[in-house]
Amino acid sequence: MIRRATAADAGELVRLRAVMFEALGRDATDDGWRAAAAETLRARLAAPDPALAAFVVDHPDRPGALASCAVGVVDYRIGGPGNPAGEAGYILSVATDPDQRRRGYSRRCVTALIDWYRSRGIARVELRASEYGEPLYHSLGFVRTDHPTMRLQLD
Repeated sequence: MIRRATAADAGELVRLRAVMFEALGRDATDDGWRAAAAETLRARLAAPDPALAAFVVDHPDRPGALASCAVGVVDYRIGGPGNPAGEAGYILSVATDPDQRRRGYSRRCVTALIDWYRSRGIARVELRASEYGEPLYHSLGFVRTDHPTMRLQLD
């Protein structure tokens, strides 16, 4: 039921990312981001030793479509206490089609992604949780941190 995504899934992964944005109340109108995101995903999913992985559930009623996904990357940082290698996982896109929710698909996809991180020796995985996703992530062992995120948007 759960499988690792391939480059052929890039378009559907982007479609589900738009579903995620819309569920969060963000405008996911295509201003060119979808084509750019699909191109990047195709290249990164086809890499021989990818630092990006996605786990998916195929849609049971629509051949070629995905019902759910979880996408994550490996971040490389300078090592430090508690993480000498400096590698950390970051889950950046979890989404399920509205007609396929409440079936455990996101849980299975995120669990497969966590197992992928574990197989790579990564001991720390981070994400930003929406109010909708927080109960799922909490049940998988994620906890809130006291480190606020800051961002600088460069033009």
